[in-house]
Amino acid sequence: MQYIGINHDGGTWVAALSGSKVFPLASVTDFWADAARWQEKAPAIIADTAAGTDRIDVTEVPLVPGSARVICVGLNYKAHAAEGSYKDQDLPPYPTLFGRWTASLSVGNVPVPVPGGEAGLDWEGEVAAYIGKRVESVDEATAEDAVFGYSTFNDITARRAQKLTSQWTLGKNGDFTGPLGPLVSRDEVGDLRDGLQVRTLVNGTEVQNGNTRDMIFSVPAIIALISETLTLHPGDVIASGTPEGVGYARSPQWLLHPGDIVEVEIEKLGTLLTPIGAPTLRARA
Repeated sequence: MQYIGINHDGGTWVAALSGSKVFPLASVTDFWADAARWQEKAPAIIADTAAGTDRIDVTEVPLVPGSARVICVGLNYKAHAAEGSYKDQDLPPYPTLFGRWTASLSVGNVPVPVPGGEAGLDWEGEVAAYIGKRVESVDEATAEDAVFGYSTFNDITARRAQKLTSQWTLGKNGDFTGPLGPLVSRDEVGDLRDGLQVRTLVNGTEVQNGNTRDMIFSVPAIIALISETLTLHPGDVIASGTPEGVGYARSPQWLLHPGDIVEVEIEKLGTLLTPIGAPTLRARA
């Protein structure tokens, strides 16, 4: 089953996606209160074709609740770690974790502005995992069972802001810089450790081509580690990291500018398209 967020009935709802039709299920709060129940009910709702609306006629929005934690993993593919902070060094013993605010999230086809002071933006195509059950101090097997589904994600990054200090928060929370694709339920995706191809294209040119088999830390391992410190709740998101091929590590660097189109294409999850828009502020003097 696939799901998207939509503006509906005066609020944000989660809708089932079937072909070109969307079927509203519940408010985002009610959906994540019992996602498994709504997954069971969705086929019957979809069977009532009169309840469907053309996808082109709805406004799509992220399907995460405003209270959600979005926890991202940096340098989680072996080759990407080698092209970044761990060149000629041993791989990290623990995942590098940082947070995104839900206000930075977006969906496909929404333009992302280049912040003032940035020479451009960078792409990071990756898989996002959605928590479907409360998770507190669990082992990896229990953590895996807590995943409701996955989606495409582009962790678009303002590199100048990211590298001002050792903390990445500023560069990882630009306006609209966290587009998410439709959520695909875990039963349709399987185990990421079996391998999903992750590709990113800029203006039709392939810039990333990796596989989730190459993750240093699996999604269950990441969730289990996080759960030792904080409780995860339904609707929280884990962004699992990006393969090698990001723009800042290239020589010369390749950054995104207004008019560019970025596509994140992930096996079983589909393609997420993001246009880059005009700057929102004048560059610094």
